[in-house]
Amino acid sequence: MTLSRSAALALAASTIAIAQPALATDEDVELWFGPSIEKRLDENTSVELQTAQRFRDSERRRGDTFYFRGWVHQKVAGNVTISAAAEQRFNSDGADEIRIIQQIGTKHGYLRTRLRLEERFEEGEDGRAGVRLRPRLGLRVPFSETSPVTAAIDGELFWTLRSTDPGGSTGFTDIETRIGFSYDVSDDVTVGLKYVRGQSFRSGREDKVGHAPLIELDIVF
Repeated sequence: MTLSRSAALALAASTIAIAQPALATDEDVELWFGPSIEKRLDENTSVELQTAQRFRDSERRRGDTFYFRGWVHQKVAGNVTISAAAEQRFNSDGADEIRIIQQIGTKHGYLRTRLRLEERFEEGEDGRAGVRLRPRLGLRVPFSETSPVTAAIDGELFWTLRSTDPGGSTGFTDIETRIGFSYDVSDDVTVGLKYVRGQSFRSGREDKVGHAPLIELDIVF
């Protein structure tokens, strides 16, 4: 077994351990799509339009979500990129939302880290801003030096510093894990297929858990 595959299996085991089901959960299956298109402005700067379509079971009071997110990415070192984005999110079962996002991402061999800060403005909350911190740790491990296929594993925590609702929860409120693969169709096009498990912690109630296949399409030019 190569070092790449050993590293992937090690993080997969830890990711699965983190994502063990809670004692009582309200679970459902979803379907996610994540297309994006990115334009390089120079060797260190790019802009990106990212979208997402997340389909859920309305009969279980889980509405669909669609969003459009515009990014500016700036590489500040060989392995460090800082980014900023504005997002419009549409929720079929609740208030629509605008998000302002800042993040820093790093690469260390196979290891990937990302720290994201979000300011969230929900419709009908009189301009109250929710603030959330999202640290993420992952691996990107190619099957071989020449293989177009890369294994991808991520674990992410959601730490709510200020809720959009005055009576809402704060602290660690959610956890999300992803595991799957990406395939480089060409130098400019990558497709991906991943399994996503998201869990929302709810005090005094069953945790809400979603399981979703995620289909990704990334175009860079």
